Amino acid sequence: MVSLRAATFHSKRARPLVEERRRGDLGYAWTTLPTGETVTFVDVPGHQKFVPNMPAGVGPVPAALLVIAADEGWSRQTQEHVEALCASGVRDGVLVITRADLGDGDLAVEEAWDRLAGTPSAGLEAVVTSAPTGAGLPELRGALGRLAARLPTPAATPRTRLWVDRVFTVRGAGTVVTGTLGRGSIARDDELLLWSRADPVRVRQLQSLGRSVDRADAVARVAVNLRGLPREAVRRGDALVTPGWWAGTREFDARLDWLADCRSSQVILHVGSAAVPVRARCLGEGTARIRAERALPLDVGRCCAIRGSSGSSLALSSSTWNRRR
Repeated sequence: MVSLRAATFHSKRARPLVEERRRGDLGYAWTTLPTGETVTFVDVPGHQKFVPNMPAGVGPVPAALLVIAADEGWSRQTQEHVEALCASGVRDGVLVITRADLGDGDLAVEEAWDRLAGTPSAGLEAVVTSAPTGAGLPELRGALGRLAARLPTPAATPRTRLWVDRVFTVRGAGTVVTGTLGRGSIARDDELLLWSRADPVRVRQLQSLGRSVDRADAVARVAVNLRGLPREAVRRGDALVTPGWWAGTREFDARLDWLADCRSSQVILHVGSAAVPVRARCLGEGTARIRAERALPLDVGRCCAIRGSSGSSLALSSSTWNRRR
């Protein structure tokens, strides 16, 4: 996945990308395009055993970089990534074929376009590349520039919400959380609410693109140093929100694109970086009542994904959430 017009956090304490890949964690990197746009990449795990970690990286990103190796082609993991994109409401992006020096890149493009037909990702611009030879890399930069130019700027809102995807401690600073700021803004000295504890927390420092900033606006990768918060008080899947603007809910009605068992089913709801056990009970064709294990700061009319124990992804419609309580 790729988060455009965003920033990410690097520190001496952050794990290198190779270690993140080994652990199946999310990885982060950024680059500046010839157009001047800054593009941040949220590198999600692709290995089959790490696919359940992948939805945490989708979160609020506005677009995706769908990468397929020419010598391997479409895989089960590719299909699951596309399903997660559809369920999370990500509609735009670029299709990138890699390792064209080892396989037929044009054939891989045709196969991918066939697979994407009928999905919200149909018709993605495709680029064939080879890292060892450098083929296609200028074209990829151009495609990313066109993608960045057409993405809408998020509307200003006082309803800030940051899903936490990483927590660590920096000596001399204390607890730092990172995440993709999908809505609102965060500024130094802001008071936010740590959702899991319903406790107010104060922003001590804020970083973006590896440097300290006074304010960050969505969409942005941010690292937030929280004053006086112990490391064990926060975990991935928690959220920082604007006090007074979010009402939690444990039960809501939703439209499901697919649900195999119309009886009550125990599944996992993926929203932001959170993965929460829920029960889904069919109300009728394509609709279900969802009851979560804990209250969450949810939006009406937004997408998320449900993942069954068998590994299937179930998409929630973006227009029919009806919060009950």
